[in-house]
Amino acid sequence: MTERTATIASRVGLHARPAAIFAAAVSELDLDVTIGRDGEPASDAMDAASILSLMSLGASHGDVVVLRAEGDGAGEALDGLVRILETNHDE
Repeated sequence: MTERTATIASRVGLHARPAAIFAAAVSELDLDVTIGRDGEPASDAMDAASILSLMSLGASHGDVVVLRAEGDGAGEALDGLVRILETNHDE
């Protein structure tokens, strides 16, 4: 299992536009990616391709989340997803 952490950069957190951008990027991958709050059990992680899951996560600006995936290319894919989360999409 490959894991990365990311700090939410958008001022509105992981809601609306940032969630849609992120979910679309995850959906393009041939990997199952989960997202959860840093410090919470991996078993509580949610489907990162689901906008509803992302919104229910309630991640705010500055919160740290954990992305997990398994399979070929998981590290590179998660690195790209981290870049999306650490970009302010509000501007």
